[in-house]
Amino acid sequence: MSETQHHRAFFITVVWTIGLIFLGSVVHATESSLACPDWPTCFGSWLPEMTGGVFWEHLHRLVAGGLILFFLGATYLAWKEQARFSWILTASLFGIGLLLVQAVLGGLTVLWGLPTVVSSSHLTLALVFLALATVLAVVTSPRWDRGIAPTESSRGTLRIGAGGAFLLTLVQSVVGGAVRHTGSGMACPDVPLCLGQWIPQFQHWMVALHFGHRVLGLVLLAIILWVAHVAFWRGGTLTVRAMGVVAAVTAVAQVLLGFLSVYYRLAVLPVSLHTLLAAVLITVLVAMAALTWAPESSGDLPRDEDPLTGARELAGQPG
Repeated sequence: MSETQHHRAFFITVVWTIGLIFLGSVVHATESSLACPDWPTCFGSWLPEMTGGVFWEHLHRLVAGGLILFFLGATYLAWKEQARFSWILTASLFGIGLLLVQAVLGGLTVLWGLPTVVSSSHLTLALVFLALATVLAVVTSPRWDRGIAPTESSRGTLRIGAGGAFLLTLVQSVVGGAVRHTGSGMACPDVPLCLGQWIPQFQHWMVALHFGHRVLGLVLLAIILWVAHVAFWRGGTLTVRAMGVVAAVTAVAQVLLGFLSVYYRLAVLPVSLHTLLAAVLITVLVAMAALTWAPESSGDLPRDEDPLTGARELAGQPG
């Protein structure tokens, strides 16, 4: 199957969404979430003076609005070009619904003064949409039926492993969001210890929440490293093996950034990069799991015949 415009659009959606999640993290880390006290306008204007916190907050709104319009176009292209699976259009329409709910939650976050439940739900739906967009980008790739699937012997393991790691990463991200939105980021002000102990006294729920996030992060790291091991040594194809390497490196970097976030007292850069890598990790794990449903090579083409060409095609770039 030749490259389609809707595949390219879905791929751009994934990149756009990752960037938007990163930008949202910068908004919170710079304490700009309420820089615009009204919604959907900012100080009653659609184009306020872009200075200070208003720059980050309103930029986040503009990029989010652009994503909704762009994904509407991607959905139209999927319908026009008759995507290879009928469910792709249904999934795209569901994605539009997620984005609209996201927009409303973003507005409520501002109007209601950053309530924890609404803010955490806003992050959760963003990650769910990212996972959905990743699936759409993978299954519409021109390489879907050209031998990029993992070997038959590793399919079941990777499907359960990568899928389970994705769900746990989603849970961990939600817990991390709760740590941030409840102000628990410095409940354990030292690393790698917590209040001077490996296992602290849970005299306050904020300490328990923060410490739980740390423990879950280490458990998740072990699981992802195992999935990466399976992908690299048993996945077979270059694409799957590369995803395993990326997942392992990203997971290790994610844990290190978590510690650095505490060490540097929730500085903007490590905290924002911590959120960015969580989004990247979800993308890689979902893509890996999705590939376990790809068909075996027909035999007409070797598996991963040209890594440079394959990378360009998966990304929707011309050869």
